[in-house]
Amino acid sequence: MLSTGHSLEYPRDYNEDLGTTHAEQCCFIKIADEYNLPEERIHEVLPANTVLYTTMEPCNERLSGNMTCATRILRLRSAIKTVYVKIKEPGTFIPHNDGQQRLEANGVKVVFPVEHWHDRIIKVSMTGH
Repeated sequence: MLSTGHSLEYPRDYNEDLGTTHAEQCCFIKIADEYNLPEERIHEVLPANTVLYTTMEPCNERLSGNMTCATRILRLRSAIKTVYVKIKEPGTFIPHNDGQQRLEANGVKVVFPVEHWHDRIIKVSMTGH
């Protein structure tokens, strides 16, 4: 395991990146800090075929104007080729998130390995929203 992250782990507008921090962003920040690199260059230190595991489908729209998680993954120049996702993003946050489609259109495989746990994961993920 190279890094972990969860939404809101870093404060709002962290490093002048507007809005709240998402899990993928927090994970990438930690790698960037560890190697003293800007986030957009962490592909230089990630092993080939790094796999990302995330609870929710990476976003492809941010109401805050912050960079989307799909963009953050894609700018790593194919270092991440597979993303395992537990659930699609609920419409509570973004009505029609197309993060999966964008990633797949750019050569990143998106896998939903635990769809039978969907209702339980939604309940936990939506606590407090």
